[in-house]
Amino acid sequence: MSTTALHNASEREDIKVFPVSFNQEGLWFLDKLEPSSAVYNISVAIRLRRRRDVESLQRSLNAIVQRHKALRTTFRLMEGQPAQVIAPTVTIPLPVIDLQDLPEAEREAEVQRLTTEEAQHPFDLTEGPLVRATVLQLGAEESMLLLTMHHIVCDAWSLGVLLRELTTLYGAFSTDQPSPLPELPIQYADFAVWQREVLRGDILAEHLAYWKKRLAGIPAGLDLPTDRPRLPVPTSRGSTYCVMLPKALIEALKELSRQQGVTLYMTLAAAFQTLLYRYTGQEDVVIGTIVAGRPRAETEALIGLFENTLVLRTNLSSNPSFGELLGRVREVVLEAQAHQELPFEYLVKELQPTRSLDQNTLFQVMLSLESPLPALPA
Repeated sequence: MSTTALHNASEREDIKVFPVSFNQEGLWFLDKLEPSSAVYNISVAIRLRRRRDVESLQRSLNAIVQRHKALRTTFRLMEGQPAQVIAPTVTIPLPVIDLQDLPEAEREAEVQRLTTEEAQHPFDLTEGPLVRATVLQLGAEESMLLLTMHHIVCDAWSLGVLLRELTTLYGAFSTDQPSPLPELPIQYADFAVWQREVLRGDILAEHLAYWKKRLAGIPAGLDLPTDRPRLPVPTSRGSTYCVMLPKALIEALKELSRQQGVTLYMTLAAAFQTLLYRYTGQEDVVIGTIVAGRPRAETEALIGLFENTLVLRTNLSSNPSFGELLGRVREVVLEAQAHQELPFEYLVKELQPTRSLDQNTLFQVMLSLESPLPALPA
């Protein structure tokens, strides 16, 4: 990885406009294609099991907004290009909706309605703020915090950062203590500037050469059997099917991974691609995955859109044993991770694959293995 330093653009308090990252540029483009869409909202609903001081909770939330400039950012066109515009201060309201007097069944139905309504309410990227919060008061000792952010300023890792900081700050503010959080060394805008500076010249050429070679002749798609015709234009409508894997099975998978010298993700990817081969008959199997995209230690404590999408292409020809397939998947994953700094949006622009409105480009199926979010104290 390049040793180019992350420039601390935030030291210039008079500068409030910055280039967007490649990741943000892709979401900006998608937002222009489908304005007023809530597809890229990130929402969490957190049940709080004891009485909460709403004033301290709001103070904690706004301290995080002030601490992380990504949460004070909106997006405007500047000289034909999207740019980050950072407000000096933003105050997030924390309305409380009291549902205590409703009968239990009616109350739970109203919680579901309000949670869905909040998650599906779109953001305006040009106006902001791009974070919202609401408290649902369910009882004297029970409430629910609804948090929603646009993906352009947040990702899954960021949610973990936010919840940990919210816990720490609430613990301090509710006992009249100052914030114990250390000052952040950089801000997301610094990363965006650094990313633009690093991805050029020989480094950019090296990453592009790898991906162009790796994805040359990529299949047009996965021919999965369906129970109905594919829609001409994809929608965001879908379903969730939850399955709980037995603990013994999970431990057995971890042990197999250790024995084979691979990660649990690699084992799951090999099994998943075997399943896709079973249903498609295709030996050239392509899936997508998400990586954190935080190449420097300074970025680990930041809220912002860092995660990147990688394309994993595995050859299942010659009827390999599962052990042999694990070796192939291991090589594919490690190589992809070594070239993960090239943003997916930039890769698609450079490869210019044949596009179709009825399916996503490069891959149509994704496998993601995520850690659970930290829980707020009960």
